[in-house]
Formats: sequence, structure tokens, C-alpha cells
Amino acid sequence: MQQDRSLDASTSTPSDADIADAYLYLLGRLLVLRQEHLDFRDNGFQWNTVIHHEPGGVAWANPNLDVAYSEAWIGVDEESCTIVEVPEITGFYYTIQVLNGWGETTANINERNYPGRPFGKFAFCLKEAKVDLPPDTQRINLPSRKSRSLMRVELGSNPALAVVLQRQIRLYSIGKAAIARPVNIPLFANNALPGAEAFDTARAVLDSEADINPGMDGIRQKVDKAIELNASDRARVQKAIEAVAWPKFKASFTKLGTNKNGWNRPSTIGKYGDDWMTRTLINYAGIWANSNDEAVYFKTDSDRQGVKLDGGLVYAMTFPKDNLPGSHVDYFWSVIAVDSDDFRVIPNSRNRFLLNKESSLEYGEDGSLTLYFGADKPSSAPDGNWLPTPRGKNYNLTWRSYGPDEVTVSGVWFPPPLVELGDS
Repeated sequence: MQQDRSLDASTSTPSDADIADAYLYLLGRLLVLRQEHLDFRDNGFQWNTVIHHEPGGVAWANPNLDVAYSEAWIGVDEESCTIVEVPEITGFYYTIQVLNGWGETTANINERNYPGRPFGKFAFCLKEAKVDLPPDTQRINLPSRKSRSLMRVELGSNPALAVVLQRQIRLYSIGKAAIARPVNIPLFANNALPGAEAFDTARAVLDSEADINPGMDGIRQKVDKAIELNASDRARVQKAIEAVAWPKFKASFTKLGTNKNGWNRPSTIGKYGDDWMTRTLINYAGIWANSNDEAVYFKTDSDRQGVKLDGGLVYAMTFPKDNLPGSHVDYFWSVIAVDSDDFRVIPNSRNRFLLNKESSLEYGEDGSLTLYFGADKPSSAPDGNWLPTPRGKNYNLTWRSYGPDEVTVSGVWFPPPLVELGDS
């Protein structure tokens, strides 16, 4: 999804479209920077210290409830590195994912990327860092002084053992990194995005974290022009944001990647290249998303006819016997319902927030699998096949395929469509 087009060098004043592009590019960085502020202000983070969450104990957009999460902010400099110790994990999916300040995945430690030594000590360092590391430590050079890490261990059929393994992941620093305070920005909500004030500290925001992807010269020119215009004609910038940027951002969700069977799959995720627009959209709706080689994500807020989902109606999706979801993954699949504003899990009386391979699923006489979505369980639906939804409200479904097969990675396979069955 190439969004960039160079500014006409002869044009001294950017167009509304250029201002909108500049704003949406900058927003991708602001979303990660906002999370840095919130994590240290509200969520108990300390640099180079891992936080192990209880299963289900996460509060960001589109959480993966199939795994035990651990998190950390990693800070390094020329005289320090950060060590992560990974226990031997067999029989469970796991990965130690590292992302930079733009939401780009820069590392994944697991048996797929490090088959020769999938566990033990790993050192995160700057390329130029000269630090004496412990023996038998695998060095991984990061492009940023600050990184965010998500550590996932599949709960599977033995959540207690998964938690034991999760708690054996250790993180600590060798040396003491000089870590800069984050640039102050308005801590906006997803339903109240910043306006022209986003450009007030834009230069400091962009200087605080380099964009590691090539092909950004054109969009950065637009940002420079928007910053200049904001200083002289703030009302014009605000108008362009409201009239062009926000509508474009909203509309882009329906055009994000490929649509099939009413489901949308981002064209890229986790590693974005020059597709900054998709990066901003993912940082907004599902921050810390992993790359396609680890997981493929599908999203929808509509049925097969394109009509918005209504939590008071019942929908069904059916997998034929020869196309069951488990046949397309090496690890696991799941589907989760989240709200349409902040993309958080939706409280319900059953405290049931997802369906996956560990659910008490019942299959049809022909071997097919039907999943149901509705505020109340349909009378004909097996209890284990039903996911509660919010009555009278639109919602989003996120489908995850972990360890996707080739037809999923290549974009051939999609989940089946949602079919409306009537009132719940």
C-alpha cells in the first residue's frame, strides 16, 4: 500500500492531502510513544526489567489470550547491553519479540529463527556497543536505543506448565544505559486523536527514534512542510486534519490489505517497509503485532454481505471437514471479539473472550466445525462453539493463525464468511 508521493518542490505550501499524509505518518510514531508514557506512568514498567503477566492480564488493543505474556522495555547504549535468558521450551509455541519505536519487529527469538540454539542467553546491543558478554551468549544487534519486547508462551492444554516456563524468562542489563526521557506529547485517546498540536513537538518526536525503513524521504518532506505551516497557519492544518486525515484514516481500515469472505488481512504486518500507512493503522488497532512469518491476522466488523456486525444478532461460520482451521497452522488458531473503539476485550457474563483449539468444540456429523457469535447462545449451538457478543453494539473479530501454512502466508486461505442467522 504505497501511500507516499513526493511534494512538488515548487510548491511552498502543502496541500490538504500532503498535510493529511504527514499527520498520519507521524501518528504511527505517536501511538508507540504514547504507550511508552503510559507503561511507565501507569503500568509499573522499569527499564530492562521483565513483567510477567497472569494469563489474560493484559490491557492493550487486541490481546492474544492464547498465550502467557511477559513484557519489557529494553534500553541500551554504547556501553551497555541487555541480556534475556530463555529456558528450554518444548511442546509450546513461544517467541521473544522485539519492536522499535515505530512498531517495527526487529527480532524474534525462537526455535525457528535460532534452530541451533533456541534457548539460553541472548544479548541485545547496539551495533557499536563494546561490552564484554557472558560466555555462550548470542549477540543480537538492535537498531534502536529503546525497544519494546513482548514474550509469548502458548498456554495450550497445560496452562500451569506454560506459566512455569514463562516465569523462567529473565531480563537484566550489563552496564547502565543512559536512557532519554520520552518526548512529552498529549496522551490522547483512540476516540479523540490529536489535532494540529501533533506537529508542535514533531521534530523532537522524529529525532527521538529513527525510521529504519528506506523510501521515507518524500513523506518526511511533507512532515517538514506541515510543521512549518503549523507554526504560521495552525487553523489551516487543523482543518486539513479534520476534513482529510481523520476520514482517510477511518476509510483506510476497510481497504487495509486484502478482503475475502468479509475478512480483511493486512498486506504486511510487523515489518512494513515503506508502507507507513499500514503501520499506523496496525499501531492504532493492534499495537505490537508480530510479523507474518510468526502469525497471520484477519479482522472483520461485518458479515459476508458487508453489513456491520450487530452484537444482538447471531452469526455463524462453518469450516468443512477438509478445511478445518487446525489444518492450516503448526501451532494454534483463535478468534477473539473486541470493541470497535479501543479494540479491547468485551466483558460478558461467561467471562469467555475467545474460541480456539482448546475450547470444548463439537463437530458436526459430517466432520465440519461451526462457530457461533451472539449475545445469547443459539439454541442449536453447542456451548463450547459459542462466543458472546455485546448486544446492540458493533464489534470486531480478530482471527489469528500461529505457525501459518503456505496457503495462509501466501494469502490464498481466509476464514469462512460470517452468516447472519437472526436475533439472539
